[in-house]
Amino acid sequence: MSSAPSPSATAELKAGKVYLLGAGPGNADYLSVQGQRLLAQADALVYDALVDSLLLQQLPPTCEQWYMGKRGGAPSTAQSEINQLLVRLCQAGQQVVRLKSGDPFVFGRASSEIQALKAAGCSFEVVPGLSSALVAPLLAGIPLTDPVLSRGFGVFTAHDLDALDWEALSRLDALVLLMGGRQLSAICQRLISHGKRAETPMAVVRWASLPQQQIWQGTLLSMAQIVGTTPLSPGVLVIGEVVGLREYLAMPPAPPLPLAGKTILTTRAASQSSQFNQMLQAQGAQVIDLPALEIREPISWQAVDRAIADLSTFDWLILTSANAVNYFLDRLLHQGKDFRALATLKIAVVGKKTETFLNQRGLTADFTPPTFVADALVEHFPVDPAGLKLLFPRVEQGGREVLTQEMTAKGATVTEVAAYESACPRRMPLAAKLALETHTVDAITFASSKTVRHFAQIMAQTFGEEWLRFIQGSIVASIGPQTSTACQNLLGKVTLEAEEYTLSGLTLALAQWAKQSNQANR
Repeated sequence: MSSAPSPSATAELKAGKVYLLGAGPGNADYLSVQGQRLLAQADALVYDALVDSLLLQQLPPTCEQWYMGKRGGAPSTAQSEINQLLVRLCQAGQQVVRLKSGDPFVFGRASSEIQALKAAGCSFEVVPGLSSALVAPLLAGIPLTDPVLSRGFGVFTAHDLDALDWEALSRLDALVLLMGGRQLSAICQRLISHGKRAETPMAVVRWASLPQQQIWQGTLLSMAQIVGTTPLSPGVLVIGEVVGLREYLAMPPAPPLPLAGKTILTTRAASQSSQFNQMLQAQGAQVIDLPALEIREPISWQAVDRAIADLSTFDWLILTSANAVNYFLDRLLHQGKDFRALATLKIAVVGKKTETFLNQRGLTADFTPPTFVADALVEHFPVDPAGLKLLFPRVEQGGREVLTQEMTAKGATVTEVAAYESACPRRMPLAAKLALETHTVDAITFASSKTVRHFAQIMAQTFGEEWLRFIQGSIVASIGPQTSTACQNLLGKVTLEAEEYTLSGLTLALAQWAKQSNQANR
């Protein structure tokens, strides 16, 4: 027989720990396997700017998130405050992931945070990541070492040019400078004035590893003129004769992506945004999450449990969302039944995504309407609903009533049960707040009327009565007619609506808008 853990063992199990984790250069695919595991188990996340939003989808639903992004020229949290936060979270017994872009020990300010953790007696571990100083040259086809052209290289930050030994830098075979985009001209001039040949090859890589990656190539003398006034942050400067090897080593350029250079704000629930984010990023977009929904269990399962106990009395099961599929079927299994309990029912679904989720659970819909709205289910229902008993698991509050009302009017008996709740999040993520404050959001997307209502509520809570001015320069993209109506009523505009009322249709509509926008700006 095993004995109960001792008090000291229990305390050890509850002890907090901070993992300083390198996220890599930007693309979520470059995160280490250990990093993925740590994110999946995190109690709290403290993360920087330039972290791929897809990484946030790997977090548990209960994970607290703290955005501490540091970007040149923009407001940022003081390092001392970050140190205090890490100590406080660790001392509260949490497993904390301090997610840093690149590698924690390459201009990642990890030493300051480690000193604070050690001073407070907090446990910590450093997990490496790929630095953009290495990844950017590689993806541009530039080897930092070469038997003939470069026997070594140096990596420096251009944060303070006066602190660098330019004479020493000018003697290096290959030189990598981070955070130097805004001072490109001054960097080139200083290297030339300290003996570097004016014709030394040079490259600038912006957004390394991401779909919107850009590369410019020239020389110390010509680069400032080549890039002109183009923003270069976040950029990596690579200088040396090895840059000339790009001609032979660079991978074939990928075709231009329609959403490259566009920043898109998504408003789906955090638990549901991964698929849509991947679609947008595959088209080149930079995606920022502002979840306008929190999906969770209903206040009470009583009505669902009664319906499950009486399943044999129903003729049809109506499922209008992926949430309804998952929460209802999970509860069915929780009650000790399996899918054989549905053998006497026919199943109707609304939308391709709902049908896909149903198929993934091993079930097939008997009816899916040709268009993806509840009205179409009523209009195209395959049999006369008069006298039928319909079970309709749905959201607890705020859903549309059209299906129940019209089916009842046609003589059906509709039993509605609350299978899940969709609530308004209490606060706006800081990354989204910063993007809206700086007017860098090109498009805001909505996949339901409720996300529009909650978005308006969160905006008013965050920015006050004049919140509409923060979205004046952004287009509003809607998934379908009902959502468009909500956008027009609450936001005062709807710029585009998907022809097919799906996430794929919305992505296509955004790509078409971007193409037209780019053509108009030429």
